[in-house]
Amino acid sequence: MSEHVATIRWRHEGAEMNYDTYPRDHRWEFEGGPVVPASAAPAYQGGAGCVDPEEALVAAAASCHMLTFLAIAARKKLVVASYEDRAVGHLETDAEGRLAVTRIELHPQVSFAGTTPTAADLARLHESAHRNCFIANSIRAAITVA
Repeated sequence: MSEHVATIRWRHEGAEMNYDTYPRDHRWEFEGGPVVPASAAPAYQGGAGCVDPEEALVAAAASCHMLTFLAIAARKKLVVASYEDRAVGHLETDAEGRLAVTRIELHPQVSFAGTTPTAADLARLHESAHRNCFIANSIRAAITVA
């Protein structure tokens, strides 16, 4: 149906490749122009001020959930005034003993202008957003909405 392209650029200027010292900083380039400075997480010798892949995965899951939620709300003629989420991903050992982002917790705070759905209706909106989120349907980490 569609393709989504990211170009990842990394360069090493040194003579040797040593695990403790090779640079982790690189760039994510997206069609349309955005360039994002990226690196490993600081715990894995990544550069400060860069987005790491684990953070990006959490942000992608939260962003996809939000965009799906907004689409569903708009189709139901609900006016979302604001949406904020402090999403948390957990890097842990999985069942096979490998490090993985095993869980992503979403904590959306949504306010509405006009009609405000009941707590039960809001829960159903989030469940529908989760079921229809492209990213949630693409990864094996559990994603929950708290």
